[in-house]
Amino acid sequence: MGEIKLMKGNEALSEAMIRAGCDAYFGYPITPQSEVLEYLAIHAHARTGMVVLQAESEVAAINMIYGAAGAGKRVMTTSSSPGMSLMQEGISYIAGAELPCLLANVVRGGPGLGTIQPSQADYFQSVKGGGHGDYKLIVLAPSTVQEMVDFVKLGFELAEKYRNPAMILTDGAIGQMMEKVELFDQMPRKTEYPDWATNGKPKGKERRYITSLHIQPELMEEINVRLQAKYAVMEEEEVLCQTHYVDDAEYLFTGFGLGARICLKAAEMARENGYKVGVVRPITLFPFPKKVYSELADKVKGILDVEMNAGQMVEDVRLSVNGKTPVEFYGRMGGIIASPEEIYDKFISTFIKGEK
Repeated sequence: MGEIKLMKGNEALSEAMIRAGCDAYFGYPITPQSEVLEYLAIHAHARTGMVVLQAESEVAAINMIYGAAGAGKRVMTTSSSPGMSLMQEGISYIAGAELPCLLANVVRGGPGLGTIQPSQADYFQSVKGGGHGDYKLIVLAPSTVQEMVDFVKLGFELAEKYRNPAMILTDGAIGQMMEKVELFDQMPRKTEYPDWATNGKPKGKERRYITSLHIQPELMEEINVRLQAKYAVMEEEEVLCQTHYVDDAEYLFTGFGLGARICLKAAEMARENGYKVGVVRPITLFPFPKKVYSELADKVKGILDVEMNAGQMVEDVRLSVNGKTPVEFYGRMGGIIASPEEIYDKFISTFIKGEK
């Protein structure tokens, strides 16, 4: 068993970064994820030699990530909603150049500067490609502080496997809450460069170039086709999803991250009152578990999607279900978190009263 600690989500994320052998972190403080930079500044360099730098802006930070990733280093940045918006151009460049890195967005309420309270309103930005061009991020949605730890290690592995940016999409509540976590053992920083890295011209070999600029349209199309093929492989091989109580379920609740935890409690309330409700929790938001929803849609009378936004993942749920069963939505916005009682009441008013 690994080391057990009681940790705040942002600090657990930071500790996992150090233990995952991260070479460098470049970031800029913004609530509710500022503890990440603070924790790393105190602990990281002294323990592993990891570079920790507060950049002059989020734009600068993501371009530092671009450069360090191009040199073959294991690198990460974090931000919160407005800051992540500023990084979108750089993220598109990194995806176009096929470089691995890990990002974390501790989402706060918007639009605009909004509020420092938790939200899930950055789903579209994260899953649909928030910058320009046809690209995808691998997106992991933790629902516990433990998963803030686990998904750092997993995120780096997936990013490096596919040479693609990966993102941990969490929220201010998970970033700030404290829970017991089991930490994995310290991993060494890598000493070997990948064969694509720009670490100087190897003797007797061709120069290594990394770029996302390709003026010839035929070449740009060829690269886009290759990227889409890579994303298709992710959709076949890397889907992660949890289900609860689905074997006999007549209805489903679904949500991601913190919302999924609340859905589970609401489903337990429903079962206590005689209603057979299951829960589907997508862990990877891209690749999205389309097949899970499609198969379960054949067996249930309806699905209630719950999010901390105006309705974003619900579009992917409806596309996956493809009209097989009704999909309804319940959301809270502005940093307000729905209660299990609210979800249960919405279920009763939407599905059960209509049956009687």
